[in-house]
Amino acid sequence: MLKPKKSLGQNFLIDKNIISKIISLTNIKNKSVAEIGPGTGNLTKAIIANKPSSLILVEKDKNLSSELELNLNYFKKIKLFNSDILKFDFNDRLEKETIIFGNLPYNISTQILVNMIKCRKWPPNYSKLIFMFQKEVAEKIIAKNNTSNYGRLSIISSYRLEVVEYFDISKNCFFPKPKVNSTVIVFKPKIINNIHIKNIDNLEKVTNIFFSFKRKMINKALAKLFIDYKLIAKRLNIDLSSRPAELNEELYYKLAKYYEEQNLIKL
Repeated sequence: MLKPKKSLGQNFLIDKNIISKIISLTNIKNKSVAEIGPGTGNLTKAIIANKPSSLILVEKDKNLSSELELNLNYFKKIKLFNSDILKFDFNDRLEKETIIFGNLPYNISTQILVNMIKCRKWPPNYSKLIFMFQKEVAEKIIAKNNTSNYGRLSIISSYRLEVVEYFDISKNCFFPKPKVNSTVIVFKPKIINNIHIKNIDNLEKVTNIFFSFKRKMINKALAKLFIDYKLIAKRLNIDLSSRPAELNEELYYKLAKYYEEQNLIKL
């Protein structure tokens, strides 16, 4: 086995039972599949065994990419890219209804997820994301308001993605063994959202400002975003003495929409 690179956050999944559990999360027979960070190909081989119609692999490590090319050449429907996933554009490469798997490097997992959320084309060409995160990050993704883990990541994720299911994985299932446990989350894209935000960057801006004042009353964050912040609060029935974690996702979507449509940015 090739030596894992700490700089790339490489922790290879080696537990066959967990690999089988991940594969069983969805039917991939005759479906288009992509995998982010296939590493040594343990999950990849299980994907191939379930007979997808095509398979895209994106692996940054040049040595691992070469090994994958050599070891998986029996499956003729692979497109292998030796590329940095943060610079890789899926938009023109994915067929419709593609299922994307990823044992994501801990250090860039949230960036990868946000990039998938911010696809130029929506609904996107992927039908499911089956991603593995550090457990602590996963808890922030699935958190609801009025909980300690609720914040920017849960709000942005829930705007475009629905969490279908999730389960935890012990650190003992990896080589090398990481210091923390992991969680697999299955996402489905939301085709329609009742509150339409033209540019999701605006939702990022709103949540960034609110959660920069996480323990403060929201009046300071609102005043930073809007000129007539008291009027906005009244229209949305928001208590100015609330804390950011007390507002549900829908209120943040509405605030982002006001930010866009009424151009009430305080310069």
